[in-house]
Amino acid sequence: MEKISSNYVALSGEFAVLSKLAFHGFDANMTLGNTKNIDILVSDPRTNLMYQLEVKTSLNTRIKESTKSENFGTFAFSWIMGKKHEIISRKELWYCFVSIDLESGGQRFFIVPSNVVSKYVEMQHKYWLNKNKKHQDSDMRVFRLGFKGEKYNFETPIIEDYENNWNFKK
Repeated sequence: MEKISSNYVALSGEFAVLSKLAFHGFDANMTLGNTKNIDILVSDPRTNLMYQLEVKTSLNTRIKESTKSENFGTFAFSWIMGKKHEIISRKELWYCFVSIDLESGGQRFFIVPSNVVSKYVEMQHKYWLNKNKKHQDSDMRVFRLGFKGEKYNFETPIIEDYENNWNFKK
């Protein structure tokens, strides 16, 4: 199969999230390209609450149940982030991490508050740098979701807390 452009992967994730939000009774609109760190504006007509959503999409090209890392333990999914995500934490900002399975086209959605994301991204990077003094600092960060009952070297968000979290529970 031909390589899918990262732009199309990102757009696929955003449209999939819009569809799910509509299904769950939210009013949602994609922002235009100049809105920093916000892909979708969400309004809940039942509560009059507003949310900002940044969508991060990964395309999984092979079927796997989990990945085992010496440094980060067993995790199911990961998304590349940037250094800026360490400091972006606002109560109205949430991330929707989307995993699309290339084989089946199936999608999984994880809605995580920005304070959880910023804390994890910062901790995992510091841990990685301190684990091996030969590691060079960079702006690249990784957000991972782990499994309930697994042991981690630092607090790691788990799948069960955030999968299909369409009611935006912290």
